[in-house]
Amino acid sequence: MSIPQSGGGPIERHEQLAEYLASGCKPRADWRIGTEHEKFGYCKDTLKPLPYEGTRSIVAVLEGLRDVYGWSPVTEGDKLIGLEKDGANVSLEPGGAVELSGAPLETIHETCDEVHTHLREVKDIADKIGVGFIGLGAAPIWSHEEMPLMPKGRYRLMNDYMEKVGTMGRAMMRRTCTVQVNLDFGSEADMVQKLRVALALQPVATALFANSPFFEGKPNNHKSWRSLIWRNLDDARTGMLPFVFEEGMGFERYAEYALDVPMYFVYRDGKYINALGQSFRDFLEGKLPALPGETPTLSDWADHLTTAFPEARIKKYMEMRGADGGPWSRLCALPAFWVGLMYDQSALDAAWDLVKGWDADTREGLRIGASVDGLQAEVNGVKMQSIAAQALEIATAGLQARGFASSGGLVPDETHFLNTLKDSIETGTVPADELLAQYHGDWQGDLSKIYAEFSY
Repeated sequence: MSIPQSGGGPIERHEQLAEYLASGCKPRADWRIGTEHEKFGYCKDTLKPLPYEGTRSIVAVLEGLRDVYGWSPVTEGDKLIGLEKDGANVSLEPGGAVELSGAPLETIHETCDEVHTHLREVKDIADKIGVGFIGLGAAPIWSHEEMPLMPKGRYRLMNDYMEKVGTMGRAMMRRTCTVQVNLDFGSEADMVQKLRVALALQPVATALFANSPFFEGKPNNHKSWRSLIWRNLDDARTGMLPFVFEEGMGFERYAEYALDVPMYFVYRDGKYINALGQSFRDFLEGKLPALPGETPTLSDWADHLTTAFPEARIKKYMEMRGADGGPWSRLCALPAFWVGLMYDQSALDAAWDLVKGWDADTREGLRIGASVDGLQAEVNGVKMQSIAAQALEIATAGLQARGFASSGGLVPDETHFLNTLKDSIETGTVPADELLAQYHGDWQGDLSKIYAEFSY
């Protein structure tokens, strides 16, 4: 979940909304990669989720990272809720999952080094206090009641609202984790092409990274239960955004979509003001019930953009949001997959050619199929494993064309980060399949063994 945004001063013209999005356009030389990943923490002796405070807690982990590794604290009121250093930040998900939002970096080599450094630091602190961390798309055993809500004003408001607009919003907040990558665009036309490819191929990412076949202690008949949860969160702010594929798509059209997403809050003087279900359009006219007579700033608009949760979204950059949290190797594979597709024009054109004939029903069907069947999904004659293989071939060519060697030049490009995905394509299996095989095999139905075998 996002931290309060810094967008700018008063909104005096409607055009500023789209202009804010457009201000993210960058020349190709300035395109960067930002990788985000979440993981669940737990006490090693009880296998229960971490409380916020105590000797084995979220605060203890954050304080350890602060004191040992030089991270600067981020607070809300008197509560430690995050850390920041060198353009990256560590934040808390509503149920206590810990997220690294990485710095904007030039290569997959760099972003993977950042991931590795972070996980080593977290493991060092965690081991000292009897804590473990595991990368999964959904909490495999824990109940809603076992997972405490973190002390952030944004989360308290969202928690109250979620049950009114869907059936699984609170499960999303507490019991899901994801890995995602943030990428740049060069122009409005570039943004449109990338967003269309991102949305159309997001089910492929969901399938390749599916890693949540368990929920509340048993198999759930889905490869990605996390994806199912997101489909039942809030129709007003989630989904595949069919309008993106229509004529006239651009920054203005996306701004109009975001205006129709009901508000959660307004952030003022370090506090979150309840604006649940209210309209940003009313806010523009000084008619917001939460702040009568007040009009928004661009910082309010930036905050509001973080409360839309489609499978891919734009702010001043683009976020790919369709993948389950997972094992170490896949934390580097996700940015490699999307950078390969997006950051070379020939690859991007090939990716668009792959998906441009699909209609909205096919895209939505693939989204559902990925969640249930992973690479074995098939919708309207489109076979997920075949599409994934073609997308991976395009991504490989895109990374080769980029030609970014590792430091020292020992590795000529970034393609080896895709190896774990190539293995999945060849075998037709994804992390969820491995987990299920273990559960029905060596574990003999004892799901508690997942912590020892799949933690970082």
